[in-house]
Amino acid sequence: MKPILLTTVFLSIFNCICLTATAQVNTRMYRIAKIKVDTNQLEHYQIALKEQMNAAIKLEPEVLSYTVLVDKKDANSITIFEVYANLKAYQSHVETPHFKKYKETVKDMVLSLELIDTELLARVQKDDY
Repeated sequence: MKPILLTTVFLSIFNCICLTATAQVNTRMYRIAKIKVDTNQLEHYQIALKEQMNAAIKLEPEVLSYTVLVDKKDANSITIFEVYANLKAYQSHVETPHFKKYKETVKDMVLSLELIDTELLARVQKDDY
């Protein structure tokens, strides 16, 4: 009887660990922000964006990453790939003082904004990347 009980307990614990790990991966929120910035405000926009991102990464454990790209043919076209632990983390993020400051600062700099919610299909990277 004892081996069966131990096996059952072990399998239950293993199952919980696996389900928790899967749930954490599957609940992440991936968003792409496509932003067009006023040419005359580009430098000021970049400063405000960097300030906001640095604050979010430092102060918010569930803001996982930002990747910012600029179009080589159009420096005013910026694409941001954002990763949050989950939807709740994103919802909390947009209520923070640093995000609200960013939005207020850039409101007249941004000509257009498109937000695209995505799901992770695959991610591959080198170990030393």
